[in-house]
Amino acid sequence: MEIPHFGIPPELARRMSMAEQHEYLRTRLSRRRTLVTAGAVAGGLLTGCGSDSRSGQSGATATGSPSPSTSKAPGSFITPFGRHLAFGSDPKTRMRISWQVPLAVKKPYVRVGPRPDDLGRKVEAELRDLHTPELKGVRAAVDQYYLHAALDGLRPDTTYYYGVGHEGFDPASPRHRSTITSFRTAPASPPERFVFTAFGDQGVGEEAALNDRLLLRQSPAFHLHAGDICYADPTGKGKESDVFDAGQWDRFLKQTEPVAKSVPWMVTTGNHDMEAWYSPDGYGGQLARFSLPDSGFDARTAPGVYAFTYGNVGVVALDANDVSYEIPANFGYTEGRQTKWLDKKLGELRAAKDVDFIVVYFHHCAYSTSTHASDGGVRAEWLPLFAQHEVDLVINGHNHVYERTDAVKNGEVGRPVPVGGTTDPRRDGIVYVTAGGGGKELYGFPDGVKESYEGNTADPESVATFRWTKSQDTKAESVQWSRVRYRGFSFLSVEAESGAAPKLKVSALASSGERIDHFEVRRGA
Repeated sequence: MEIPHFGIPPELARRMSMAEQHEYLRTRLSRRRTLVTAGAVAGGLLTGCGSDSRSGQSGATATGSPSPSTSKAPGSFITPFGRHLAFGSDPKTRMRISWQVPLAVKKPYVRVGPRPDDLGRKVEAELRDLHTPELKGVRAAVDQYYLHAALDGLRPDTTYYYGVGHEGFDPASPRHRSTITSFRTAPASPPERFVFTAFGDQGVGEEAALNDRLLLRQSPAFHLHAGDICYADPTGKGKESDVFDAGQWDRFLKQTEPVAKSVPWMVTTGNHDMEAWYSPDGYGGQLARFSLPDSGFDARTAPGVYAFTYGNVGVVALDANDVSYEIPANFGYTEGRQTKWLDKKLGELRAAKDVDFIVVYFHHCAYSTSTHASDGGVRAEWLPLFAQHEVDLVINGHNHVYERTDAVKNGEVGRPVPVGGTTDPRRDGIVYVTAGGGGKELYGFPDGVKESYEGNTADPESVATFRWTKSQDTKAESVQWSRVRYRGFSFLSVEAESGAAPKLKVSALASSGERIDHFEVRRGA
């Protein structure tokens, strides 16, 4: 039996808790005004849910200012959601807090302090709104509102508590105190050990959420997301004709919030993240939703290109859309500037006295035998620099499997690295990991090729696969570097140790929690 809602529109009441219904009625009776427009009610905006209408192509643009028609709800009734952290340029002293609201709000801010009951510092937030216009017969117009606050001048190795709010919603009030959470800044000097996690190709769904829960148990200092974040654009060609569901981002940020509200969620750009209608290069949506480190590259045009150092590990994020032969929508859009920046940044990191290891992550695979195989553009542009600067580990997504190479040197096996093995990049070459089992539907391996992983190892074999060429054709190749292959949902967990014998202890964990691969990277091993 449906309970009467005493004047609350049924479409809205079904989405509301009893407390929210009470607040709605109290506001109506005391202020005698409509809470939201009919369009907002129908779209479920008050609960932070995007439209569930069908996906389709769009001509969306970032408007840069709130829409007056969506600002009628009192701030006390608008609940933030989708909190996600990212480091600033220095993880020891800078953190970026981002979140979403279902309607435009006034005076957004973050409260921050040393204890949950001491949030004395108040930092103003920036509103970035994103408008996806109606596509007749396919989808209603969608307005999304993202908020960002920059916390600078923090103390290293310190836990901070924070809450997000706006006029009418104070996280420090008794009513909203349960929304307060925390983060910890990086240590001033390299810790003895820390863990970070990584995967690509996540999307929204049960397996994606399970991976989030499992990686949180690793207590990571940060997480690397190697592109293809939520699949709001399921086509992935970077064209205006791609289909698109803006509400998928709302669902993704809700799904990710239990982890990303306390673990910096460092994203880079995949082919499904080129949303062509938002800007000439398709990155206006990413700029609206995420605040990422400014590392000397042009963050306003290439948000997925940056670097940071945590402990004894330098991390570099790249946008492989710029060099991809397979999917050419953004091929060459930086006109070589990204590769020049990469050369300079890798040189700086390798010269830094506190940096033992350099980890690079991006979307398209340098070495993989799965569905998309290997991208010749990535190999041509970046692999010589990786070798020159002795990169220690490369993490990719794109192929929805787990696959790991032996140490690769000059395109061939420099040293076999079996499960449990050890390698030195200076001597042996670089191990490349495809960690594309983040949650999206899985791929497979070439016909007749066996899976091989911890507890189920197969003898090394030559694999018939291919690479993408500059003419967008494929060229067959027979390879010996494919060491570990696992067709299942998984993520990477990397433990970094410092000291006299620094090492990276790299493990891959299946969604069951079972370890499917592990190896060590040691310099001077």
